[in-house]
Amino acid sequence: MFSQDSEPVVLKRDVKTIVVPAGIEIELLKDSLVYITQAMGGSFTIYHEGNLFRIAGIDADALGKDPIKPPVLPEDATDKEFEEIVREQIRTCYDPEIPVNIVDLGLIYDCEISLNGTGKRQVTVIMTLTAPGCGMGEILVEDVREKVSIIPTVAKTNIELVFDPPWNREMMSETARVELGIM
Repeated sequence: MFSQDSEPVVLKRDVKTIVVPAGIEIELLKDSLVYITQAMGGSFTIYHEGNLFRIAGIDADALGKDPIKPPVLPEDATDKEFEEIVREQIRTCYDPEIPVNIVDLGLIYDCEISLNGTGKRQVTVIMTLTAPGCGMGEILVEDVREKVSIIPTVAKTNIELVFDPPWNREMMSETARVELGIM
């Protein structure tokens, strides 16, 4: 929520946002005063008129911030190096309500990478949510798709959202548990 640490910003342009946690898209208008409450992984959670909203990293310029950029992929990257870059990109995806990346939250079950005939790659990410009815589910899926799709040589990104096995707190990394005060 809004706190003294929140950064006040006047929007530089109209921008599409997602209401947290409802997941509804709303456009906020240029010159609106907003407060950045969380800036993680290139995306932003802002407070405006009593509500929280998520602004995607590609729209960071509306806040006067730098938009997300593709990661650097060495020309001679091995399959293992490419997979590590994919995992690091996914690690930049955060639940707008929880200041922990979705990898440490235990939401990523698998990541499959294959080459097509043109030397481009197809990436399939199998993931879940903390709860099946999570209003931010589609936003998290799109965040993963966006972050993986900007990696050089990725031709297609598939995201499979599954609920079996169901997520539970034991799936979180020790880092996430410490950060959230869950022991």
